[in-house]
Amino acid sequence: MGGQACVFYGAAEFSRDLDLLVLADPGNLNRLRAALKGLGAESIGVPALDAAHLNRGHAIHFRCRREDVAGLRIDVMSSLRGVAPFEDLWERRATIEAASESVDLLAIEDLVRAKKTQRDKDWPMIRRLVERDYFASENRQAPERIEFWLRELRTPELLIEAASANREAANRIGFERPAVQAALRKNHPDVARALEEEEHEERRKDRSYWEPLKRELEELRRQRRGP
Repeated sequence: MGGQACVFYGAAEFSRDLDLLVLADPGNLNRLRAALKGLGAESIGVPALDAAHLNRGHAIHFRCRREDVAGLRIDVMSSLRGVAPFEDLWERRATIEAASESVDLLAIEDLVRAKKTQRDKDWPMIRRLVERDYFASENRQAPERIEFWLRELRTPELLIEAASANREAANRIGFERPAVQAALRKNHPDVARALEEEEHEERRKDRSYWEPLKRELEELRRQRRGP
């Protein structure tokens, strides 16, 4: 669901970490614990790996010690801000073959939503993910692809191009996305300004989402240190 997924989608060349979205039920978590043990993965900090913390939205962090994966960090989550529940994400996941193994990825639409964070590095990645899909799509008239591009393109020139080529869909989506309204007018400065405002608002929402979770982490750290 993170940088490795972006590599598979062709929007990144390398990622040092492995980010996993998991179903937080007892059987699945037991399988995950066994897999982590096999990698020599040790918990980093708080919280511990359990369903309650995962369902609250916390990320659980591990560092691998097994020789062939030494130093690999694995981050595990079960709930993401602004993204559908796990069951829905699983239903529309993308599956690829890599080294004779099947690898399940977040659908690109969900990956883009998950990347709308307060972190600076995520916003260029969103742009690359959507542009990669825009240029690589084999069916440029598919309604679901057009809607995705109009909702998520972050390059003013390309958003203007997509809106001009798909005015009916753009008129509909423009009611929800001011950047598309500006793209229909072919007003480059207004498109750029609207995209900046979108990013600013998503960063604000992400900070608000994490504030109570950060307080919970601080309390868990305090409890671990003791009186």
